[in-house]
Amino acid sequence: MIIEPRMRGFICLTAHPKGCEQNVINQINYIKSKGPIDGPKKVLVIGASTGFGLASRITSAFGSDASTIGIYFEKPPKEGKTASPGWYNTAAFETEANKAGLYAKSINGDAFSTVVKQQTKDLIKADLGQIDLIIYSLASPVRTNPNTGITHRSVLKPIGGSFSDKTVDFHTGIVSEVSIEPANEEEIENTVAVMGGEDWAMWIDALKAENLLADGFTTVAYSYIGPAVTEAVYRKGTIGRAKDHLEATAFTITDKLADLNGKGYVSVNKALVTQASSAIPVIPLYISLLYKIMKEEGIHEGCIEQIQRLFQQRLYVGDVVPVDEKGRIRIDDWEMRADVQERVATLWKEATTESLPSIGDLAGYKTDFLNLFGFDVSGVDYQADANEMVDVPGLVEPKEG
Repeated sequence: MIIEPRMRGFICLTAHPKGCEQNVINQINYIKSKGPIDGPKKVLVIGASTGFGLASRITSAFGSDASTIGIYFEKPPKEGKTASPGWYNTAAFETEANKAGLYAKSINGDAFSTVVKQQTKDLIKADLGQIDLIIYSLASPVRTNPNTGITHRSVLKPIGGSFSDKTVDFHTGIVSEVSIEPANEEEIENTVAVMGGEDWAMWIDALKAENLLADGFTTVAYSYIGPAVTEAVYRKGTIGRAKDHLEATAFTITDKLADLNGKGYVSVNKALVTQASSAIPVIPLYISLLYKIMKEEGIHEGCIEQIQRLFQQRLYVGDVVPVDEKGRIRIDDWEMRADVQERVATLWKEATTESLPSIGDLAGYKTDFLNLFGFDVSGVDYQADANEMVDVPGLVEPKEG
């Protein structure tokens, strides 16, 4: 079938298998080009199929020759209907890993559930014995707590007062004013329950209880801080409250790992185009201005460049991992440079529908968004028939009962 992008708001309803495959191969080639990393050997990536999670799996495997298990929740293909992009990404990654003689298996299911945690433990016991790195990179809007059975839904809202500022519809390029009412206490608590550190800690507890974590084990979750211009809706909003909880959880996990000489870290990454960030008001406008500046300065990075730098220059650089005053790893350092942020603040005031094409990089934003779904990837023939029915080579089927 000929597969074209079909948009609905902030999501694309189709994905291109060949485009996703090429995207993954490009990332693998980047990691290979940067040389080996003296890093982890047995890695579990929770949220492994897109964005920073996928980049972490690629960097572990092709930078450090690691065996990897990936957990994700993706829609498989049906005849005449494409899979979600993470399915095709994983299929491409595992195919390339197998060619390179690397162990790569995966579980498709709800990472918040007890069932998937048990299935993962069984797989580690059977195949790897122990894990030396867990990357926690989930981005879900909904979580059912397996202990309480309560389903929590996150919201993107400010706290303490309504918020108004500029945003852009990246499909049309129209800059407009957006207003968001503040969250109530229940919405704040629900957002923390979904996006905070509780599930991360539950994963560590579950694996540690069965001696599945190696001595010197490390775990990393991903966070974001961002600039003053996005603060009200992001870092000082409901998401920020959840990220505060995530960052506090890193210290709790480190305490629990003391007997293994283990550590829990939060890495603060830069702003990038993801399915999640595209839905947050203000963020697309900020990213389009930021991209323009960082590309001009020669310091722009995508997910794979960020994670390669995290592994090579932060996590596996020696005995001591460099952190900020709050114990966080910072690879948003180039984004948050004073000169970069001053230029963003200046351009923000100037941003209108008319000026954005020249002062921002909306075209780059759109390309990155389409790339997420395997479209607009250089070297792919989109007029050719594509087979939507792609299998994931290392997919572990759930056990019955």
